Amino acid sequence: MANLTTPQIALITGAAQGLGYSIAARLLLAGYRVVLTDVNREAAEQAAAALDPESTQVLPLGLNVACREDFDAALRATLEHWGALHVLVNNAAVTRATPVMDISAQEFAEVVNINLGGTFSGCQVVGQYMAEQGYGRIINMASLAGQNGGTSTGAHYAASKGGIVTLTKVFAKELAGRGVTVNAIAPGPIDSPMVKALVPEERLTGLLGAIPVGQLGEADFVGDMVVQLARPEAAFATGTTWDINGGLFMR
Repeated sequence: MANLTTPQIALITGAAQGLGYSIAARLLLAGYRVVLTDVNREAAEQAAAALDPESTQVLPLGLNVACREDFDAALRATLEHWGALHVLVNNAAVTRATPVMDISAQEFAEVVNINLGGTFSGCQVVGQYMAEQGYGRIINMASLAGQNGGTSTGAHYAASKGGIVTLTKVFAKELAGRGVTVNAIAPGPIDSPMVKALVPEERLTGLLGAIPVGQLGEADFVGDMVVQLARPEAAFATGTTWDINGGLFMR
């Protein structure tokens, strides 16, 4: 069993804005030190400065999840800076609302490589390190789109997010015996820049009318769910997908 330092260290991908930023903020509030990564290094640095003006609890790094070597580099930088890594949140993703019959093979491969391939690389690289330490918490951001086929999102986005649900189970089985849990969270429409970019103002009323609870989800609440799964006490939860979708998908 790893020696759990206090505070623990959490790395979040795609955390310079949107849901990733909210997740980073909630982990920081819960007492974690945060490695805030993004494909845009400058944006990561700006987000880190906003969260932690003293620059003592947040480490900004550039990380392109489509490049496995970037995960290796981020892990090395984290260990050099803080000496440990306990939590990984695979959040980085892209979506494009291209009609399904118009998606090119190149565009499909690009979206899947970032969303699903990035999650795979993160689980593999960081999961191996955690297994060697005998402890770890991995949380993958899936989506309602991966469960119901998507509505406003592209087919490639929905397919990649469905793959994340399956990949979560694969790594959960692989790592369970070595103290590492792997879980997913599948949000529905969240009050976030991504949703607002995909759903024009004139369609927002219709979207809200289709959600049983009649409102968009809150990014901070999703962040709080990440905190719950990241806790050492969450050892009995692995291979799960937590649905946060306002009643749009029930099982």
